[in-house]
Amino acid sequence: MPSSCKEIRAALAQCLQESECVMIQRNSAADCLRPPLYDELPTKCQQLKRGYADCRRGMVDMRKRFRGNQPATLQKIKKTEEAGDGYQLYAGKSAFAGARGETDGNNQAPKDWRELENEKYRKENSGNNTTKS
Repeated sequence: MPSSCKEIRAALAQCLQESECVMIQRNSAADCLRPPLYDELPTKCQQLKRGYADCRRGMVDMRKRFRGNQPATLQKIKKTEEAGDGYQLYAGKSAFAGARGETDGNNQAPKDWRELENEKYRKENSGNNTTKS
């Protein structure tokens, strides 16, 4: 197997070996990757499986034949976990890394551009209305 997918494959194997499906229920790793046991795997293992499938698919994708396959490496995944950005693969990067910020539901939503324009228009007109009276 080419070296581009080895790292994520090893991470998937490690995740499966540490999962409850293999350790406690004593299923094989291959069985854990198939439904209905797949749904019981931790989210990290499910995402690694998806990333590995995308990596394998990228090896035969003719659109990537010049640039080469660029899968998500385990180092990128570890960095996002350590930073606390969350782990979800999207184009080889964490989907939540570099987001706007943490939200707990109590923050005020940013004003829409139309609201800002309306406020500016009202301020301009309120200044003009006082001079006409």
